[in-house]
Amino acid sequence: MSHAMLLDCTLRDGAYLVEKEFGENNIYGIIDGLVKARVDCIEIGFLENGGGRKGKTVFKNSEDAKRVIPKDKQGILFCVLADYSRYSIELLDKHTDDGIDAVRECFFKKERYDAIKYCENIKNLGYKCFVQPVDILGYSDMELIDFIQKVNEIEPYCFSIVDTFGSMFQEDLHRIFEIINHNLVPTCKIGFHSHNNMQLSNALSQEFIRMAYGKREIIVDGTISGMGRGAGNTPTELVAQYMVSKLGYNYDMDAILDIIDEYMDNIKSRCSWGYSTSYFVAGCYSAHVNNVQYLTKKNSIKSKDIRYILNKIDPCQRKRYDYGLLEKTYVEYLKSDINDSEETKYLLKYTDEKDLLLMAPGNSINLEKEEINDYIADKRPVIINVNFIHDEIRPDFLYFSNIKRYKYWKKDERFDEYNKIIISNIKQNAESEKEHIIAFNKLVKCGWNNLDNSMILLLRLVDMLNVKSIAIAGLDGFNYDSGDSNNYLSRDMEVSYIRDDFMNVNAEIAAMLEDYKKNRKKNVKIEFITKSRFADIFL
Repeated sequence: MSHAMLLDCTLRDGAYLVEKEFGENNIYGIIDGLVKARVDCIEIGFLENGGGRKGKTVFKNSEDAKRVIPKDKQGILFCVLADYSRYSIELLDKHTDDGIDAVRECFFKKERYDAIKYCENIKNLGYKCFVQPVDILGYSDMELIDFIQKVNEIEPYCFSIVDTFGSMFQEDLHRIFEIINHNLVPTCKIGFHSHNNMQLSNALSQEFIRMAYGKREIIVDGTISGMGRGAGNTPTELVAQYMVSKLGYNYDMDAILDIIDEYMDNIKSRCSWGYSTSYFVAGCYSAHVNNVQYLTKKNSIKSKDIRYILNKIDPCQRKRYDYGLLEKTYVEYLKSDINDSEETKYLLKYTDEKDLLLMAPGNSINLEKEEINDYIADKRPVIINVNFIHDEIRPDFLYFSNIKRYKYWKKDERFDEYNKIIISNIKQNAESEKEHIIAFNKLVKCGWNNLDNSMILLLRLVDMLNVKSIAIAGLDGFNYDSGDSNNYLSRDMEVSYIRDDFMNVNAEIAAMLEDYKKNRKKNVKIEFITKSRFADIFL
C-alpha cells in the first residue's frame, strides 16, 4: 500500500505558539530529523510579504527559504503556506530545483474564487500547488461541488480537507471525502489536515488513509508531538507508526523520536498545547481557538459557560475572534438585575468606620504570619478572606466572586460556619441568612482580559462603604521565572493559564489597581502589610 504521503507541518502550524520564532538550531535540527525519518513532505513555514529573519519560519519567497532547505533533498517535497489575505503572490519567484517545491494556498470561503487565481499563478511559476480551503465543514455540499469545478480548471497538485476547528467526526470525513473524490480531477491528490479538539485527529487520519485506498492518492498532515494552537494537531509520530506497522511504510521512527527528545521538550518549556475540555467545547461550536483562550482567563467561567457564550455568538463570527464581542457577551451573561440594597445596607452598618483587612490567597500569607497577626492584634479589623478559608485566622466574611473557588471551598466542612459575601455571577439567591449576595454588574468594569479579578471587584465594593482604612495581605502578584509554582498559600490553588501568561496577568492587575486608585469615590488609606509587587501603587 503506497497511496499515502505523510506531510509534517510542525515548523508552520506549530509556529503560532512561538510567534514563528523557533530558533535557528531548532529549525535546522527538526528539518534534519524529518529528512532522516524519510517523511514525504516538510512544510518549513510561511510566505509573508516582509519575509523573516534567522530563527523564524517566515520567508519572502523561494530564494529566501533556501537558507533552511538542505542541498540534498533526498526526494522529499519542501513546501510553505501562503495565506491569501496576507501574501502578495507577485513576490513569489520562479521555482528552482534547490528551493521550495510546493506552495499551500489557504483562504476563507468568501475568498475562494479570487484565491483560485493565485493558485493558478503558483502553478504557472513551476510550483506544485495545494488548494487549502479553511474550514471545509463551513461549505454546503453544493458550494463544495461548485468550487471543485473551478479547482479542476487549474488541476492543482492537491486539494485538502482542512478541519480548521477540530469539529469533524468520521461521518463528516466520509461525506466530504466522497464528494471531493467523486468530483475532483483524478490527477489531483486529496489532503487531510486535522485539529485535535475532540481527540479524534489520529483516528480520523487513520480512517482517511484506509478509506482512500484504491480510490485516490492522498497526503495526510501531522506535527511532531501534535504541536499546534489550542488542542494541537494530529501527531506525526502516531500516523507514521500506523503507516509503518500496518501498511508497510519505511519511515524511521527512531529519527522521529530523536526530534521529540532533542527539540520538542525544550519547545514545550516555552509554550503548551493539547486537549482540554474548553478546546473540546470550541470544537463543538467550530469556534476559533482564540475565543476559548480569551474566555478561560476569566475567573468566573466554567466550561459550560464557554459553551453557552459561544452558542450566543453568530456561527460566522465565532470562527474568527472579536474580543470586544466576547467581552460584551461574557458580561451580559454574568450580569443580573438583583436588588442588593438590603445587603449593601447590612455591609455599610457592619463596616462603618472600621479598619478592613482584605486577605488574598498569596503565599505571603504563609511567609508573613507574624506581620498579619500583629496587625490584627493592633487594629482589630473586619477581616475578609478572598476566595479561601484560612486554617488559623478566622475572618468576619468569606468573599467569593470566583465560581471555581466557591465550588472548591463549599465542600469544606467549615464553610457553613462563616458569613459570606457572594457576587451574583456565582448565585442570585441566598440559601441562608449568612449569605449576602451583591450584584456583579455594579462592580465590573470592561477593558481588561481579567476584568473579573476578585480583589479588584472587592475593592470597588468596599469603595461603596464607609470604612476607616484598608489593609491588604496576600495580593503578591505572580512569579514563575524560577519554575517555582508556590505562588499561593496552597499548591492546590495554582492555575495553569496564569503560569503561561503571568507577566501579562501582573500587568493587568497593576493597571486595574491604578484605574481603581484614580477613579475611586473615597480616598481611604490603603496599605499592603505583606510583600507585594503592587504595593508601590498606593504609596
